Amino acid sequence: MIRKMLVGGAALAVMVPGLAFAQASTATGAVGGAAVGAVVGGPVGAVVGGAVGATVGAAAEPPAEVRSYVVQERRPSVTVREEVGVGRPLPRQVAVYEVPNSDYEYAVVNGQRVIVEPGTRKVVYIVN
Repeated sequence: MIRKMLVGGAALAVMVPGLAFAQASTATGAVGGAAVGAVVGGPVGAVVGGAVGATVGAAAEPPAEVRSYVVQERRPSVTVREEVGVGRPLPRQVAVYEVPNSDYEYAVVNGQRVIVEPGTRKVVYIVN
């Protein structure tokens, strides 16, 4: 039993970085974590995996205030040929705008509002 939990924990630790870069929410993180945990550790693994997945999903999602600010702001959209996705940096020609009182910036690219990390310009969330 302890060995299964250790193996499950190790498998989950390997998968967590991938979950952190994927656009996720608390719900999708919990479901994904529970599925991985169930495969590795049975019912107990599902419970542990679900809890860890929910935590990772919540940490990867910008706060609601940031998301609502980005939706309310009116900025022109910039069209680029490059694919824009979570974990990918925005091209230099894309203007980014500050989100007040937060650690995020945002842009409007190809008609989509995206939240990015300042400095790296990596997309952390796509607002739907």
